[in-house]
Amino acid sequence: MADFADDPWLAEDTAHLRLYALTGGRTRPARALGLVSRVRLAPGLVPGTLGTLGPESAQVVEVCSREPRSVAEIAARLGIPVNVTKILLSDLLDTHVLVPALPPREADGSDPLLLEAALEGLRSL
Repeated sequence: MADFADDPWLAEDTAHLRLYALTGGRTRPARALGLVSRVRLAPGLVPGTLGTLGPESAQVVEVCSREPRSVAEIAARLGIPVNVTKILLSDLLDTHVLVPALPPREADGSDPLLLEAALEGLRSL
């Protein structure tokens, strides 16, 4: 039997198919998320006790369990495209596994990153 893993044409096709399967064929997230939008694990939830999450969703939960993470950081850690990450995050936000992360109270109100995060939060409403 032939080993298709070494065939670059087939490897590329299966990579796209995998991303398509991850998103259920969707190309846009249900929520507006920017690259700097930050999410965290919902209070009271413990990674590993959340039932049947897909492997990538479980990785997102693990990455976000210690501290809030940005969309860009999560995409980089998982090694998947940003738009696919946004779709996964949107699903996890809709099921209340993740929640938007708010900036600390002592944050400087004139910080451009804080203002961008606030704008992204308002757009997602």
